[in-house]
Amino acid sequence: MQYTLARTTRMTIQELPMLLTQARNSSTQRRHGWLIPAFMLLGLCGLAGMAWSAGPAVARAPAVAAAPLEAGPAPTVLPSGLVKVADGRMLAPGIARIVNRGELVVAMLGVDTPPFFYVKKGELVGLEVDLARAIAKELKVNVRFDRSARTFNEVVDVVARREADLGISKLSRTLARAQMISFTEPYLRLNHAFILNRVKFAELARDRPLPVVVREFKGSIGVIAKSSFSDYAGKNFPLSELREFPNWGDVLKALEKGQIMAAYRDEFEIKRILKSDPTASLTLRTVTFKDLEDTLGIAVGIQDPTLLAYVNQFLAEGTEKLTIDKVLKALDR
Repeated sequence: MQYTLARTTRMTIQELPMLLTQARNSSTQRRHGWLIPAFMLLGLCGLAGMAWSAGPAVARAPAVAAAPLEAGPAPTVLPSGLVKVADGRMLAPGIARIVNRGELVVAMLGVDTPPFFYVKKGELVGLEVDLARAIAKELKVNVRFDRSARTFNEVVDVVARREADLGISKLSRTLARAQMISFTEPYLRLNHAFILNRVKFAELARDRPLPVVVREFKGSIGVIAKSSFSDYAGKNFPLSELREFPNWGDVLKALEKGQIMAAYRDEFEIKRILKSDPTASLTLRTVTFKDLEDTLGIAVGIQDPTLLAYVNQFLAEGTEKLTIDKVLKALDR
């Protein structure tokens, strides 16, 4: 419609003086006296149309993003900065938001990662699922899991957009992620590790000591795309050839086919390969880096410092601390 109006406007403005003159001189002026006011009206409409068509194009409305978590009307914040909830407790706004809503929303990767989180007989279970439920129980609310994220970085994005209160999803604490959200203190510490294709690695090593070869690693390394280990690889092994894959399964397939020399991830994921298939040690070998640590933490929005302190205190008071051995043992459940 805008294009048609603009074209009509140009023709009307150019022809208006001539048409008015013809109308005045016409012998049929008396019978068609309506022409002059009609042309004048057309000219006015044309000028309005020209102004409209010359204006900026109307932009389409942007896609509606998921709304930040809200609990209805904004609560009344007292002079102390606290909020009084229904049961009479005085709570920090970030905690009061969760209590008033009646549920803790936890962002968790949509891809099952046993034993941390996975679906078993139609129910979401796992070590981190238990952790989330324990925090919700302490807050006296229900828990709801948001599993819309398809990558670990997307879990961080969900929390950063305030679509979830916490992100509990085997999240490595990295500098890149810490620019968007806050991390709790670690609840699990894992060392970095390689799993190597024996044949490919032997060709690279050529009888050189193992520590020398891996510290100056110049082979190809496979990692999950947009993961913490993608960042770690470039930082810790700058001479290597980095290859990214959509998921861990694709990384391992490439390793088996000899398309990459090493797969890089935390020691748990490396050790579980040999645990599930002891014969894999015939073609693969592992290397654990005791001086490179991958710490897992819970993501909290930057607007919730009290919630961050609360979860840190919850972790500190917990009697069951996670270790690599406990995580490996959980695979047998």
